[in-house]
Amino acid sequence: MAPTLQEILLAPDTRPKVIADCYTLLEQEVADKSGVSGTAVKLAYKTVNTFLPGHIRYMVESLLPEMVDKLEPYWADFNACGGCEFGDYLAKRGEEVSQALLSVTDARAAASGRPTVVKAYGTVRRRAVKHVEAALPHVGDLVLKYAP
Repeated sequence: MAPTLQEILLAPDTRPKVIADCYTLLEQEVADKSGVSGTAVKLAYKTVNTFLPGHIRYMVESLLPEMVDKLEPYWADFNACGGCEFGDYLAKRGEEVSQALLSVTDARAAASGRPTVVKAYGTVRRRAVKHVEAALPHVGDLVLKYAP
């Protein structure tokens, strides 16, 4: 039986590397954005980094277990189907996977006591599904980097 994502990504020796890779992926995704919605994403990201230095890295670390939980059913199904590219698998279920992942950040934003963060998140949330969907192939690649 294939190991769970929790076993793969959250193992004590692996987790710090996964966090670093997730943060790098996030930085690359933000940098690659273009157009009006891309500008909004970049501005929101810069705003949070300016007012709360280190907050985004902290959020990557703190949200990782919940994100892994949301990806777990897709990972199990992917392994049951015998696929070879998890990113393609996720991309084919783009909106569903994106909504599952965004449910984590939506809950965190709703519980946040930081108006700057809530406002920045609110400015980009409407188009977030599109941005998350675009990143799913890279998320799949990141997972496979650590899968046995």
